[in-house]
Amino acid sequence: MNHLNNIKLLLSALVLLVLVSSCSSTRKSTKRVDGPPPSLSKPAPAKKPEEKKSEAAKAPFNVPAFGKEVKKASYNIAFFAPLYLDSAFATSSDIPGRTMPKYVLPGLEFYEGAQLALDSLQQQGYDLKVTVYDSKAKQSIPALIRSKTLDNTDLIIGAVSNPELKELSDFAKEKEINLVSGTFPNDAGITDNPFLYISNSTLKTHCEAIQNYVQNAFANKNIVLFRRNTTFEGRLAADFKASYEKMDNAKKTRIKEVIWNEGTTTEEISKYLLTDRTNVIIVTALDEAGAKSLLRKLSVSAATYPLQIFGMPTWDVIKLKEPELKGLQVYYSSPYFNDKTDAYSRYINDYFRRTYKARPSDMAYKGFDLTYYFVKLLHNNGVYFNGMVSESPKVITNYNFLPVYLKEGEGTPSYFENKNIYIIQKGDSADIKMNK
Repeated sequence: MNHLNNIKLLLSALVLLVLVSSCSSTRKSTKRVDGPPPSLSKPAPAKKPEEKKSEAAKAPFNVPAFGKEVKKASYNIAFFAPLYLDSAFATSSDIPGRTMPKYVLPGLEFYEGAQLALDSLQQQGYDLKVTVYDSKAKQSIPALIRSKTLDNTDLIIGAVSNPELKELSDFAKEKEINLVSGTFPNDAGITDNPFLYISNSTLKTHCEAIQNYVQNAFANKNIVLFRRNTTFEGRLAADFKASYEKMDNAKKTRIKEVIWNEGTTTEEISKYLLTDRTNVIIVTALDEAGAKSLLRKLSVSAATYPLQIFGMPTWDVIKLKEPELKGLQVYYSSPYFNDKTDAYSRYINDYFRRTYKARPSDMAYKGFDLTYYFVKLLHNNGVYFNGMVSESPKVITNYNFLPVYLKEGEGTPSYFENKNIYIIQKGDSADIKMNK
C-alpha cells in the first residue's frame, strides 16, 4: 500500500507539472537524493564555452553533422514516456479507486529510473535542462513540433512506440538531433535516419545472435526450427536462414524447418530429432501460450533425445513452473542483463527501498542505465557524440551500437542499433547469462 501511495504522489506531482507547463515539465535540479555513492561520483570536467564548434576533416559514417564538435555549458534534453496522465487523472488530481492501471506502470517506472540517473548526474556537476513529456498526452508530438517547442533540444530519449517513434524520428532527422529509442524492439519502418539509436534490439538482430550462438556453442548438433504457419513466424524463419547464409563458419550446420500446430503430435516431432547428438531446437513463437504448447510436446521427447531449446526475447517473463516443463534446458535472447550486483544497481535498489519500500522493476533499471549512458556521452563529447558511442564504458549492461545499412550500397547508416545480445538460460530461482 505504501508503494501505491508513493506512485500516486509521483503521478500527482507529474500531472500538476504537465498542467502548468502544457504537457512538459522542466526540471533543472532536484533534491530527491543525497547523491550517488562514492564509486559513482567523479569530478565533473571543466565547463566548456557556451558553444564551441569545429569541423572535422572527415565526418564519421559520412554524416556531415557527426564531423562537428558542439560542446555547451548546459544541455537541453527532452524525455518522452507513456505516462497516460490525461487518462489517470481524467476527472481529478487523485487516482480513483485503489488500483493503479497496469498500462501506466512501465512508462512511469522507466521515467523514475531515468530521473534518478539525471539527479545523480546533476549532483556531479552536469548542467542539464530536462523536459519531460507524456507521449500519450492530449497534446500530440506533431503539435509540439509545430509549436517549435523541441527546436533547441540537444538530445531526445524516448520510451515510445508507433506512431510516436516515427514522428520523433522525422523531426530528429530534420533538426539533426540524436534520438534514443529506449524500449521499442522495432525500427518503426525507419530506413534513413542516422541520428536514431535503437537500444532494444530488433527481432532480426536476435535471430542473428541466436544463430551465431548455437552454431558456435555446439560442435555436433542437429538444428531444428519450429514455426507456425503464419506470415510473421515465416519472416522470422527467413531471418534465421539469411543469417546462416551470411555466417563465415566452416562447421556451421544447416537448419531444418518444421511447421507445427496444436494438432502436431510428439511422434511427428520425434521424426526430426536424433539420439546421438545435441538437438538444438529454435522456437519462433513469441506468445506464452504458443511457446508452452510446443514445450509440452517437446518435454515428452526430452527423456529420449538430448534437447537444448532456444526461444524468443519475450520468453524472459515466462515461468516454467509446470511439472512437465521442469528439467528442460530453455534459453532466450535479450539485449539487457542485470545481475544487480554492480554499484549502480545497488544504488538504485537502495533508493527505491528507502523511498517506496519496494524493489525497483527492470524498467526502472533500464531507464537509469540508458539515461546515464547517453547523457554522460553528451556531456563528455558534445551534441554529436556519435563517433564515440562504441568507446563509452558500460553503466549496468553492455551496449554495442553499430550502424545498420538497410539499403544496399548506401554509405550512410539507416540507423544505429544495439547489437549486443545475451543468451540467457532460464533457471528455477534466477536466470543465468551464457555469453559475454
